[in-house]
Amino acid sequence: MAKTKLNVNDVEIVLYKQNEEEFMALTDMAKFRDSERTNYIIQNWMRTRSTIDFLGL
Repeated sequence: MAKTKLNVNDVEIVLYKQNEEEFMALTDMAKFRDSERTNYIIQNWMRTRSTIDFLGL
């Protein structure tokens, strides 16, 4: 699995690539909001209606 690092708004986000598919680390993105409680940010994101609709596709 290949890794690529991006620097967005002074936060490092890791992109993973496997078999032509790219994945982004959600915890890295959540660090932008609260670097100490990334689990809380992701938990709230997973409860939003738009996320549930997207996962239902």
